[in-house]
Amino acid sequence: MSKMSTRDARHAQQVGRARFAAIPAAILALGLPHVASAQALAQQSIDERLTTLMRVVDEQQRQIQSLEAQVTKLEMAERGRGLAGAADDGASPVPPPGADGLPVPLQPLPQIAQVSPGSPGPTSGASTATGVPTTPAIAEPAGGTAAAGSEGGAIGTMQKAAQPARTEAENAVVQREHAPLFDRKLTLDWGISDTYYDRRQLQLSGFLALDAIFLGNINLGETKSHQVMADLDARYGLTDRISFDIDVPYVYRHSNFIVGGAGGASSALSDASGDSSAIGDVNFGLYYQFLKESGNWPDVVGSLRVKAPTGTSPFGIKLVQVDPNNTSLVAPTKLPTGTGFWNLTAGVSVLKTYDPVVLFGSVSYTYNLARSFSDISSVQGQTEPAKVKLGDVIQWGAGVALAFSEKDSASVSYTMAIEPESETQAPGQGWQKVPGSETVAAAVNFGLNHVVNKHLTINGSVSIGLTPDAPNFVVGVRFPYTF
Repeated sequence: MSKMSTRDARHAQQVGRARFAAIPAAILALGLPHVASAQALAQQSIDERLTTLMRVVDEQQRQIQSLEAQVTKLEMAERGRGLAGAADDGASPVPPPGADGLPVPLQPLPQIAQVSPGSPGPTSGASTATGVPTTPAIAEPAGGTAAAGSEGGAIGTMQKAAQPARTEAENAVVQREHAPLFDRKLTLDWGISDTYYDRRQLQLSGFLALDAIFLGNINLGETKSHQVMADLDARYGLTDRISFDIDVPYVYRHSNFIVGGAGGASSALSDASGDSSAIGDVNFGLYYQFLKESGNWPDVVGSLRVKAPTGTSPFGIKLVQVDPNNTSLVAPTKLPTGTGFWNLTAGVSVLKTYDPVVLFGSVSYTYNLARSFSDISSVQGQTEPAKVKLGDVIQWGAGVALAFSEKDSASVSYTMAIEPESETQAPGQGWQKVPGSETVAAAVNFGLNHVVNKHLTINGSVSIGLTPDAPNFVVGVRFPYTF
C-alpha cells in the first residue's frame, strides 16, 4: 500500500506539471492570427470593426477568467488542498478537461483586420493587429513606485503639498528671522557684531541768580562708544517641534568722553577713554512649533528665553575726574558688559513662504526681575543700597525677504521696543521712578544671506537706529554651521 501511494503521488505530480505546461500554450493560442478571418473583416467599416473589437475583448476577458480559475484549482490540487477537475463554485464557467485531463485549448478568436493607412483613425504610435493603438507603458519614477492606485503615494503627495518645499536661501531666512531647525540637528552659530553709539548732551555747571540768570559754565558733552560682541550660539532640535539653544557672548567695550571747559574756557575741550572686556549675559531658550506651514496657514513658533546676569553690572561703578583742569570731565572706572538682572522673554513668531518671497513677524514681552544691590551710587565715597526694577519691554517687528537665487536672499525688517521707566526702592521706603529712564528704540534692519554648502551659511546684517534711544548702527556677520 505504501509503494502504491508513493507511485500515485508521483503520477499526480507529473500530471500537475503537464497541466501547468499546457496552460501557457492555451493562452498563447489566444493571440494566433487567423488570416481568413482577417481577410473577411477587411471590408467592414470602422464602426463595425469597433463593435467586433468590443465583443472580442469581452470574450477574451471571460476566457482569461476561466484560465485563472483553472490555474487556481491546479495549484490547490498540487498542494493537496483540492482535486483536479473538481466541480467549480460557480464563479466562472470552466471548459471540461480533455481525455488526458488537461484543459482543452480555447478556440482562437476572429481578428479585426489592420486599419489601412487611408482609413480614418490613429495615425501615430504603436498599434495592435486590430488597428487600435496600444497604451504606452507608464515610466515608473526612479527610486519609487507608481503613484496610480497607490494610497501611500497620494498621502505623500498631499503632505508634500501641505508643507511647501523651501529653497536653501529661504531656509537661511527661516533660521535667521524665525526659528532654529527642528530636525534633530546640531547647529553652531558663531557671530561678531559692532554696535556704535554717539550721544551729545548739554551740561550745565553753575546756578541761577534771581531765578532768571544762569551763572556758570555751559558745555556740550559727547560720548562715543563701540561695543564689539562675539558670541557662540549652540542649537539642537530635540524633536520635529521642539528645539533648544544656549548663547554665550563675550563683550569688548570702548568709550570716549569729550567735554568742554578745560582750563575754565568753554571752547577748550578735554577727553578721556575707557575700555572693558568680559563675558556678557549668558542666555538660553526653548522653541516650540505650534503650527507647521501649509498651503493656507503660516509657520507659528513660540519661544521662551531666560537671561542670566553673568556680565558686569552697571550699578556701583564710580565716576572719577579724569582731567584736573576740567571738573566737568568725569568717566567711569570700568564699563559694564551686562544688565545685572535676570529676565524672562516670551515671544511668538510667524512666517509664511510665497516663493520667492518670505514674510515674517514677531512679538515678545520681556519681564525683568527686581534685584537688590549693595550700592547703586556712582559718586566716589558714597554707598547707597537699593532694590532696582527695570521696566518690562514690549517688542514687535515685521519684515520681508526675497530669495533671488537658490543660495542667496536679502531681507528688510522693522523693529520697535518700548521700555517704561525704571524704579528704585531704598531700604524702608517705597518705590520711586527714575526720571528719564523710559526708552523707545526703533530700527530698520537689512540682511543678506548666502548658502555656501549644505552645512555652512553666511548671514550679514546692518541695523540703523531711528530714535535717540536706539544705537546709531549695528553691523554684524554670522556663520551658522549645521552638522
